[in-house]
Amino acid sequence: MKDSEIKDIIEALLFAVPEPLTQKKVNNVFDPDTPNLNDIITTLNNQYIKENHSFKIKKIAGGFQIVTRKRFETYITKLLKKTGRLSLSTAAMDSLAIIAYKQPISRFEVEAIRGVDSSGVLKTLLGHELIKIKGRDIGPGRPLLYKTTDRFLEYFGLNRLSDMPKLKEISELIDSDPTLGEQISVFKTEISDDNNENISGTKLS
Repeated sequence: MKDSEIKDIIEALLFAVPEPLTQKKVNNVFDPDTPNLNDIITTLNNQYIKENHSFKIKKIAGGFQIVTRKRFETYITKLLKKTGRLSLSTAAMDSLAIIAYKQPISRFEVEAIRGVDSSGVLKTLLGHELIKIKGRDIGPGRPLLYKTTDRFLEYFGLNRLSDMPKLKEISELIDSDPTLGEQISVFKTEISDDNNENISGTKLS
């Protein structure tokens, strides 16, 4: 099979699958002679830049996905607002942000930070598969622990949790512009020197 044909097949797969395309999935298609997905993605992205396409391929949730370029965001947002794309409330965003940075974390810990009951919000996030149950805490009552999912990474266009803004950066945003909203300021009392490390140093599984 020619390299150009393999490249076209990979491109077709990227357009066809709703979730990020991984090397493992490509292996199942081309078995036994499997191409290197990273190399082909690099070739395709160079082609898209040269031909001035409105999209590119981005690494998301451990795989690759075709995404539109930033300059078209305004038009796409207008369209998606009319097509029923998943939209999260401020309360849901608050809880999701807390879980993302503190995971694994229990409902009681989320509520301690937010100051309000969060059971309904957690059910919503579970329903949208943005979080999942990690297990149980070892503390009194052994409450359920929650963590984010690959769907969370896909929703926010992240490849891994370490791609999220550091808590130090969030603190600087709050200090520079207090009007940014509760979804950011909810962390203000939680940010400390210990939290300024890379996300890989937090309580992740």
